[in-house]
This record gives sequence, C-alpha cells and structure tokens, in this order.
Amino acid sequence: MDGLRERLATYRGLGARFTKWRAVFAISPRFPTRRAIEANCWGLASFAALSQEAGLVPIVEPEVLMDGPHSLARCEEVTTDVLKNVFNALFEQQVELEGMLLKTGMVLSGSEATEQANPAQITAATLRCFRRTVPAAVPGIVFLSGGQSSQAATTRLSALCRAPHLPWKLSFSFGRALQAPAIKAWRGKPENVRAAQKALYDCARRNGAAVRSQSS
Repeated sequence: MDGLRERLATYRGLGARFTKWRAVFAISPRFPTRRAIEANCWGLASFAALSQEAGLVPIVEPEVLMDGPHSLARCEEVTTDVLKNVFNALFEQQVELEGMLLKTGMVLSGSEATEQANPAQITAATLRCFRRTVPAAVPGIVFLSGGQSSQAATTRLSALCRAPHLPWKLSFSFGRALQAPAIKAWRGKPENVRAAQKALYDCARRNGAAVRSQSS
C-alpha cells in the first residue's frame, strides 16, 4: 500500500482506467480468522478509495478459495461473512459504490468435498449470499473461475445469469476457464496456433451467450 496513491496517479496518466486488487481467503475449520477477514477487507477498501481518488474504476476482488473438503453451506457462510466485511469497509472509506465492480467467486462446494452441489444449488446459494451482502448500488458482479473446469464455469454462469430481477449486471472475468482450452490445444507448437485461437474464440462465445441467457 506504501506509495500507492502516487503510483495510481502515474498509471492514470499513462492511460489506465481501471485497477484490481485481490485478497484470498482459504476455508478450513479454523480459517479464515476474524483478523484475516478484517485486515484484508480494509486493504481492499483502501485500494478502492485511492483508485477512485485517482479517477480509476476499482475492481474489488475478495476470493474465497475452492480448495478443501468444505461443504456448499460452509462456503456460503464464509463468503457471506467476507462480503459483509468488504462492504462495511467500503462504506467506512466512503467508496462510491456506483463507480466500482465486485469480482468474486460463486458459492461452491470445496474441490475435495464428497458431495458436489449442482448448478441449481450453486445459483440459489450464490444469489442468497449476494442479496444479503451486496448493495444494489453496485453496478456489476464479475465472476472468477479459479478451480473450475471451463465447461463447469460456463454452465454455472449461465444458470446464474438466468435468474430474474437482479439489481446487478452479472458477467465473467474468467482467466483459467478461458485460457485452459486454448493452452491445451496449443501445447506450445506453432502448428496448433489456429486450433488454440478457435478454442479461445469458442470459449469466449459460449460465456458471452451465457451472460445474455442465450444458448451457445
């Protein structure tokens, strides 16, 4: 955080128009601790306030990791706690909610959980969590895809975007789910470049259709 105000002013002058700050929360019977949640949420809010001061749009990213055997209910509990603290800190630091985006994960079963939630259960838990924690003034929520396969992330995104009467625009800010099929097709070989480009295009098209509630 030291010197961030000055760096943001420099980046704005160089043409940047948005910023992103990521805080990671692991789930276990003991974690995340209260101190970890509060400290990281305060850092996210500080970054957002400084970004807006510099004329930049902050993308605030609290990521609750999928790693572990935890249940869907435990993920919802932790995600709800984290998001409540994020927005409490944003209010305290007078961040303009209309001028930011929230980037966060879906509420999911842990990657090692014996019982994996289906898309309908994920949609219900995720939207229940958001409705309890994310103010309607936030214009958009963009999902990350860490730990999910490309197909699973797209299927779950589609189910979420089909929910009616939401106050926020839902979209995707996928990294792994967009890149993995292209990297697999490419394999570092020049002769596979066209196939990798097609894989990336097809994946982006499917996710774009999911956001618009269209079939791909």
